[in-house]
Amino acid sequence: MGNDMREMFDVIIVGAGPAGASAAYRLAQQRVKVLVIERGMAPGAKNMMGGRIYTHSLEQLIPDFRERAPLERQVVKERISIASGKEMTTIEYTGSDIPQDEESYVVLRAKFDAWLAEEAEQQGALIISNVQVTELITEGEGKRKRVTGVRCDNDEVYAKMVIIAEGANTVLLEQAGLMEATDPRTMAVGVKEVYKLKKEDIDNRLMLTGNQGMAWLTLGDMTDGLLGGGFIYTNKDSVSVGMVVGLEDIGSAKHSIDGMLGAFTSHPSIAPLLKNGQLKEHSAHLVPEGGYESMPKLGGLGYLIIGDAARMCMNLGYTIRGMDLAIQSGICAAEAINIGLRDENMDKVPKMYEKQVKNCWLGKDLKRYRKMPKFLATHPRVFHTYPEFVNGMMRDVFTVNGNGAEPLMKKLWRRVNTVGVFTLIRDAWKGVRSL
Repeated sequence: MGNDMREMFDVIIVGAGPAGASAAYRLAQQRVKVLVIERGMAPGAKNMMGGRIYTHSLEQLIPDFRERAPLERQVVKERISIASGKEMTTIEYTGSDIPQDEESYVVLRAKFDAWLAEEAEQQGALIISNVQVTELITEGEGKRKRVTGVRCDNDEVYAKMVIIAEGANTVLLEQAGLMEATDPRTMAVGVKEVYKLKKEDIDNRLMLTGNQGMAWLTLGDMTDGLLGGGFIYTNKDSVSVGMVVGLEDIGSAKHSIDGMLGAFTSHPSIAPLLKNGQLKEHSAHLVPEGGYESMPKLGGLGYLIIGDAARMCMNLGYTIRGMDLAIQSGICAAEAINIGLRDENMDKVPKMYEKQVKNCWLGKDLKRYRKMPKFLATHPRVFHTYPEFVNGMMRDVFTVNGNGAEPLMKKLWRRVNTVGVFTLIRDAWKGVRSL
């Protein structure tokens, strides 16, 4: 990094993911002197999660992104599956004429993150990769502790504001005493594989055409009945397949997360999609799952926290959102900093940033679904009892044999009684209320 790293910047951003790159882009647009430090070999090199981006916040940042961004396919088909043993019950929805502000696309993070970082560079941001920030430089104690810069081994660089966009593993903040140790109950481990397939095979197997794509989420006993689930996203000529399992639950699982992924990819309803596919990538990553209730204080003197580092992620079971939240948090941080620099009062920036997050859709959406993570974590029946219940019920409904027809309601009530009427009603009521 050399002596140039001792130069004073207006803003230092730790991490070049969607949150950090978005903040850098918006800041550089205003001619702010901004440095982004990325520990990966290149932006996107260490990112495996994502898969799908809802583009409303990206459009706010880069209105013509559709013409230039490395988008794989537009999601027009949604699948939600509940698996039990070799059985799977699936709900599918296919949309058409989707309004632009409701669009979502499948992306490969290595390509997308690199593109977004390049966009920030073109605006004037300085991005340095393959360099790890080892420590936040602080001065003062207690409530007056201020972040003044970062240390990268033997090099130090200073700034008026440091943005922490280091992802879910918030080591820097914890080391500096600015954030409590991560609660494992609010985190998950994700593992993903990418299988290369011919485009025509993907299209034929999933009934897609042209640039159409699909997002497929599953839950059930593929995670040993633990909090988590599987996902599949269609790229142009490959398929991203993965599993997410709660960090706290991994120790009690019968199988490793790689074993769970193997069971998922070999499931009779999944394996045909991957037939003759060539495994091109295998990666793992820490994922925030706690949502609004697990969010830390979003900043303090000299620093702001954005994206996954701020636990800005929503897993609602039927959809997973992260990248649109990350991009919006970067925009909010940049706008607060721009005001602080203009007024020559950086101490007011953290409160302005928190206020912007709270008052825009980002904070409102996170707060609206704040009860969902706790509901999923405290109702394990969702991941073992109910998958068996749903598939058993569907099997009964469609069974025809020589024993004589049985009334449909009798079949349904027999399955309901295996769970318990009041248990079913209570869990359903709590689940609806969490939404």
